This record gives sequence, structure tokens and C-alpha cells, in this order.
Amino acid sequence: MNTANITDLFLENLKADSNEYKHLETDGFNMTEKKNAIRSLMNIRMPKMISKELMKIQDDYLQNELAKKGVVSLEDIPTIEGHSKISLWQGDITRLKVGAIVNAANSQMLGCFVPCHRCIDNAIHSAAGMQLRDECSHIMNERRSLYGRNYEEPTGTATLTKAYNLPCDYVIHTVGPIVYDQLNDALCQDLQNCYENVLKCCIENNIKSVAFCCISTGEFHFPNDKAAQIAFETVTAFLKTYVDSMERIIFNVFKDTDRKIYETLLDHA
Repeated sequence: MNTANITDLFLENLKADSNEYKHLETDGFNMTEKKNAIRSLMNIRMPKMISKELMKIQDDYLQNELAKKGVVSLEDIPTIEGHSKISLWQGDITRLKVGAIVNAANSQMLGCFVPCHRCIDNAIHSAAGMQLRDECSHIMNERRSLYGRNYEEPTGTATLTKAYNLPCDYVIHTVGPIVYDQLNDALCQDLQNCYENVLKCCIENNIKSVAFCCISTGEFHFPNDKAAQIAFETVTAFLKTYVDSMERIIFNVFKDTDRKIYETLLDHA
């Protein structure tokens, strides 16, 4: 089945799965519009049972999209001179075939519900598939049964899930601090906790390689330069103790500004 047929089949089945949008008119859509409609319907879909047929159609579609993007393996990512365990890589984190990628989640831990939003949470859930939201929902329901119905995931924790249609083995979700006004020591400690707990999660689960996104920058307004400094200092301190436990720690950036910030940090380390 070619890309057009896979896309049409998935779109029609997603529409049929939705009570609100089952009659959405998409016959005149071009391929980009169809893919945006697919992502939007996935983004707004609440956690609920996924039929085996819909899951198979979705997985075929997402695997086809991944093949077109191209998978990037650990061997394709060079290390930084003088830092044999650290890499800097610019690009789409959902392409990385590593032990785990890190998702900058929100406190609801269900992914981003804003259609086609450009945040990393949306990108990871969209590429992984609807199963990821279902697993996160199951985890949060278990935690609410223990801690109360209004439970939200605290800042700085690390939660491990499967990766589903992503090429990595796992996703580690962490809720970063939100900077509402001015940066302070407590917010910096919260961000440090994110990196430390993700790395501890790797050790506990025998995950040998991990790719960090730029946690809390962007939508959460943490200054990019300070966030990178905290990330780099936390990772290098961790490697002094656990150097034999990790094969690679990757700083994944998407924007040129973040790449330049990390390049400067690594050059002066």
C-alpha cells in the first residue's frame, strides 16, 4: 500500500473513531492537509480503548512516516571532542534510535491536546501513537488512586513508558519548572532534579543511552542559556560517578540558538 492509500485509510478510520468529527469533510484536502488532520485528530483524542484494526492502521501509517524521515542510530551521532560519552545533535528527536528519549511533559502527563502544536510533548506523542497517551493515562489513574483525584505529576520526577512507534526503546517523561516571572534558585534546582532523576531512571532500568530535549525552554520560559548550563553541569557531574553505566548522553536541540549555546559550553568545558 502506498503513502496516499495509507494516509487516506488512517484518516477515514480516525474520523469514524470520533463522535464529533466523524462527518468531517476531507475529500478536497491535499496530502499536507490530510496529515495535519490526522495529527489533529490524534492530538485531541481522549484516552480510550483503541481497536486492534485502528491500531494496526495507525502503526502502518506512523512506521511509513518514520521511514520517510529516516532513523538516526547512535553510531550516526559523533561524540564531542574531549567528552567521549556526550553528544550534541540538532534535529527531530523522534528519529533517534537510542535507549530513551526525554519528553518535556506537563503536569497532566497525557501529552499535548492542542492540534498540531509545535511543542516537544505534542511531537513525541504524535510520532509514538495513541497508545502512549493510553499508557500515561493508566499510570496517572494509578497515582490518583494512591494520592487523590486531583493529583498532578510534580516537577522534577521521571516516568518511564514504552515508545511504541518511535525508534527508541523507551520514553522518559519529566515535568520541568515553569518560569512565570523571574528565575530563582528554586526553579534552577527543579530543572536540575529533572536531569538527575531522568539519569537515575536510566541506571535503574539499564538504559545505556539517552537523548535530552531542552527541558523547560520554549513554552515554559526557562532561559535557554541557563537551562543549558544546568543540563551540562548535571550531566558531567553524573558521569563522574556513573561513567561506566552509560554509553552516551545526547543533548538534542532543534533551534540554531540552542545549538550555539551548547557549542559554547562544550568548547569551554
